[in-house]
Amino acid sequence: MAITINPISPVAFSIFGLDIRWYALAYIAGFIIGYFLFKYLASRRNSGVCISKKQMDDLLTYVILGVILGGRLGYVLFYNLPFFLAHPLEIFAVWHGGMSFHGGLIGVIAATFLAGRKMKINPWRMLDLMAVVGPIGLFFGRIANFINMEVMGRPTSNPWGVVFAGTGDVIPRHPSPLYEAATEGALLFIIMLCLYCFTGLRRRPGALAGMLGMLYAVFRIFCEQFRAPDVQIGFLTSWGLTMGQLLSAAMFAAGAVIFSISLKRKQVGTDCSK
Repeated sequence: MAITINPISPVAFSIFGLDIRWYALAYIAGFIIGYFLFKYLASRRNSGVCISKKQMDDLLTYVILGVILGGRLGYVLFYNLPFFLAHPLEIFAVWHGGMSFHGGLIGVIAATFLAGRKMKINPWRMLDLMAVVGPIGLFFGRIANFINMEVMGRPTSNPWGVVFAGTGDVIPRHPSPLYEAATEGALLFIIMLCLYCFTGLRRRPGALAGMLGMLYAVFRIFCEQFRAPDVQIGFLTSWGLTMGQLLSAAMFAAGAVIFSISLKRKQVGTDCSK
């Protein structure tokens, strides 16, 4: 017995003929909530991130550009390069969908290092705070994936399998975007916030960023067991390896290296008081 759901329009509402999509609202919600939580955490005496309001606004601009450019280029390179080589103008048609988390992460790291160099703030400190607030955006993004009926799951006989009415697909499927929203979003946020508040990892720049890399990779590899592979790629091996799992394995290794290096560094102060 599956759960039948009527498809939800990808357009949340329209203003003067301009369609506002749920996916856009997910990005906006993630950026706004993340901005204010980052600002709150940075304003605490023991944050180690001494940043002004103007610098915060500049950092937000850098991060937005990093997410969009990195996410889009990551999708182009990792998931559908032959198509975009044949249709290069489609690279700029972001409204047609197609963003890669791993590409967006690379974009955010690059943007943060550029911003840190300009602001003379340790970029690892900023990345540690972003590691705490980042899962908020992941949560909203996966909810938007579910609304758009994107990256849906593999067939299942479980009673919580989902069928979207009127789509022509009558096979019950795992609601994998909701699994990812719960693990990569909500659960990961709780864990990262606890690590920040109740451990000494924030005294070791890069430690929290490394932990995010490892934990996200674990959750993503797990959730990919229920998610259908991308149609244009399929499984990479006969035993079912997906592109998401391959990229996440690389991300786990990079996070482990960053975390290990951060632990070997001497602990540093976190007092921003003057």
